[in-house]
Amino acid sequence: MDLTFQPILDKPAGRPIYIAGPCSAETEEQVLETARGLAGHQVDLFRAGIWKPRTRPGSFEGVGTVGLSWLKRVKEETGLKVTTEVAKADHVYEAIKYGIDVLWIGARTTVNPFSVQEIADAIRGLDIPVLIKNPINPDLSLWIGAIERIYKAGVRRIGVIHRGFSFHGETMYRNVPRWQIAIDLKRRFPDLVMICDNSHICGRRDILLDVAQRALDLNYDGLMTEVHPDPDNAWSDAAQQITPEQYHDLIKQLVYRLPTTDDIQFLETLDHLRQEIDDIDNEILNLMGKRMELADKIGLYKKRNNISILQTDRWNEIMERNLAKGRLQGLSDAFVEAILRAIHQESINHQASVMNEKTAGIEDEA
Repeated sequence: MDLTFQPILDKPAGRPIYIAGPCSAETEEQVLETARGLAGHQVDLFRAGIWKPRTRPGSFEGVGTVGLSWLKRVKEETGLKVTTEVAKADHVYEAIKYGIDVLWIGARTTVNPFSVQEIADAIRGLDIPVLIKNPINPDLSLWIGAIERIYKAGVRRIGVIHRGFSFHGETMYRNVPRWQIAIDLKRRFPDLVMICDNSHICGRRDILLDVAQRALDLNYDGLMTEVHPDPDNAWSDAAQQITPEQYHDLIKQLVYRLPTTDDIQFLETLDHLRQEIDDIDNEILNLMGKRMELADKIGLYKKRNNISILQTDRWNEIMERNLAKGRLQGLSDAFVEAILRAIHQESINHQASVMNEKTAGIEDEA
């Protein structure tokens, strides 16, 4: 499906789109205090959750419709455009009634095609921008499916929010970024506005700047950051929120890099370096092809001698030896291990194909 998108907002010249505001609208004063602290400081969209889908019942699940009147007052007093999350048709109708400028679909909703379709049906015929967060699980097709449902409803001002993915195990992040998934989405839809929600990726204040800078270095179009006048006492997600003053400091430290340049010398040098990379990539692929030819021969030899494909001792030896070599080359263990696992799996596939080949005479050809 070929999709053509329009900007969700007029992108500021020379800087990203900045979206900021509290995780949840708690009281009218809290919302207005935050908005006043952000107004006039390069904030393009004020965010606040009105309905909060929580993991377990009993947690604060938002103030509901009354909070929309607070966002309306934010617009009137500060001039900031406002956005909030919607999870069903009734939320859409209420948000439109109160003049919300941009809607966003949360990760827990994106994961459910029925809910996304309900929202799509509710906004059909409306000219309002929609931001779509990635699903909780790292499923690119599910994310694309949500985009397509909103697109089929006639909405062209669509953007996405990368907020990271759930992960079971130890990690420095609340939601691991898995940057490659977002990069794959951007590669498929180059004109799709992509926002990084550094608050939900981090889950903690001390690494907000690092993740925000990483996103800008990857040419993201903007950032969504949670800001609260008293973060430690926030009713939800306290650990990842910062004060307006801390937010301004964070923004000042960011380095915004140009996506390209007209400088001839730079472009010529870059082209030369990229050609060297292309040459190395070609050499790598040629070597991989030769390696798989050897895997085919090993598979045939194992078949003749009725030996199983997987040899654990040999696999452990390969992994340990190459991890050590990788460290000497300045390569991370995670990178080397991922490469080795992919190569090993392809070798297994080749050997399995040879060992299960039914064609008569194949052994005589070796």
